[in-house]
Formats: sequence, structure tokens, C-alpha cells
Amino acid sequence: MDDEIKQVIIVRTDIEMGKGKLAAQVAHASLTSYFDAEKRDKEVAREWLDSGEKKIVLKVSDEEALTKLYTAFRFKKIPCALVSDRGLTQLPPDTKTALGIGPWHAKEIDLLTKPLKLL
Repeated sequence: MDDEIKQVIIVRTDIEMGKGKLAAQVAHASLTSYFDAEKRDKEVAREWLDSGEKKIVLKVSDEEALTKLYTAFRFKKIPCALVSDRGLTQLPPDTKTALGIGPWHAKEIDLLTKPLKLL
């Protein structure tokens, strides 16, 4: 699978979120990142939808790690979306919670995410 298309969601583990809040942040990251990918390359987005929408959820330990990854993916022009919570329930406003990457070519995503562990 040299040209596999996948999406990766990265979540911070240093902030306390309930299971529902965590699920919502992952969903925000997935959808927002998908919309970015669709704008950049409709064929890649369609291939991902048609092939089962592979998603991997990984973790980082703090906001700095999340922000660095976001900056790196933007620099490489890989579709991504950084999620900041609105602060209506469990978290202070503008808390960065998750990063959605892709759907995009797995080999390009893996260059930056390989060292990360599964959530």
C-alpha cells in the first residue's frame, strides 16, 4: 500500500477531558481537516471516502508538541486543522485540544507522526 490515504488525529493527554468531550474534539479535528483536504485535492478526499475512511488516533503530551506538529504540516502543505475549544463546558476558552491531519498520503503523514503512540 505505497499510496495509502489516511487521516490522523492527534490529541493532547495533559488536559482532562471527559470521554464525550474527547470524542467531540476528535470529531471536530476529523471533519475540519477533511474539509481542508477536500479543498486541496478532491481526488484524494474522494479516494479516502471510497476506501473506508481510515483514521488513526495518536497522542502528544502537551500544547507545544501539538502546535509544533501543526506548524510542520502547514509548512509541508499537508491538509490539517488545529482544534481550539470554545470554553463552554470543561476547558478554558482557546485551549488547543486536537489536530486533524488529512486525509492525505500516508507516507507523507508518517514522516512526522511515526514516533507518536496510539491514544
